[in-house]
Amino acid sequence: MEYPPEVITITKKGKREVRKLVDHGTFVRYEYLDLNTGKRAENKTKLVLFNGKDYEEYFIIPLKQRNRYLLLKADKKGERKLWSDGSAVSLFSLLKCNNDEEHQ
Repeated sequence: MEYPPEVITITKKGKREVRKLVDHGTFVRYEYLDLNTGKRAENKTKLVLFNGKDYEEYFIIPLKQRNRYLLLKADKKGERKLWSDGSAVSLFSLLKCNNDEEHQ
């Protein structure tokens, strides 16, 4: 199959590969804070991806090596509120996702 040159990449091993889109959409990234101090409780971040039809959740955990991260698939937790600039905001409204039942 012929591919345009702008979608072809070369790996560190010199192998040529095609970058193929899986899907695209909207995301929300949030972290966890200690209730008493307001500082980060754990060194992890949650990433929620929404492709317009369904959503997936992942934990992003930094590794000891600099600029290396582990991405772990997490269970869907449904609608929740996130703290943002002094008020609670809806995760699904940030994702522009209609409701929980539709996306499970």
